[in-house]
Amino acid sequence: MFVRIILSAMAISFLPVASAALADDAEKAKAVSQQDGKYLDADGNPTFKIQPDGTVDWYTFSGFRRFNSDCYVCHGPDGVGSTYAPALADSLKTMDYPTFLSIVAEGRKNLSAGNEKVMPAFGDNKNVYCYMDDIYVYLRARAVGDLPRGRPEKHEQKSQAAKDYENQCMGGT
Repeated sequence: MFVRIILSAMAISFLPVASAALADDAEKAKAVSQQDGKYLDADGNPTFKIQPDGTVDWYTFSGFRRFNSDCYVCHGPDGVGSTYAPALADSLKTMDYPTFLSIVAEGRKNLSAGNEKVMPAFGDNKNVYCYMDDIYVYLRARAVGDLPRGRPEKHEQKSQAAKDYENQCMGGT
C-alpha cells in the first residue's frame, strides 16, 4: 500500500501543472462523497467535513493530532509556520494532494539565495506516512479557512475502516 502511494505521488509530481490551477478554496475542498468515514472532494482527493456545530470528521481530528505530534516543531502550531519552515496552512492553498504526498515522503531541499531549507523525508516513518491523508485534510481545512486554530472541540468517532487501516499500516494484529 505504502509503495503504491509513493509511486503514484512520484509519477504525478512530474506532471507540469500551472500553480493557478492548483489554487484551493472552500468550494474545491467541499466534501461530495464519503467512503468508510473518509470524505472526498469532486476530484477524489481526501478532504474534510465540518458540521454546522463545529464537529470535525475523524480524519481531520486525527490530522490535528498527528501534525502536532510530528510536524509543528518545524512548521509551527496549527501550520502557521516558523522562522525554520514555511506555513503549511498557506502552502496548501496552492499545493495539490500528490505534491503534498511526494514532499512528505521524499523530502525537499530549497537552496535559494543562500537560505538553505530542508524538509526531511518521512517515507519510512510510520507515525507520519500511515497518517498522511489525515495530516493533509487537517492542513487543507486550515488552508481554506474552514478550521480555526487550536484543537477541534468535537469530532466524529473513529470508523472501523480507520481502525483497520491503522492496524494494518502500523503492523498491529
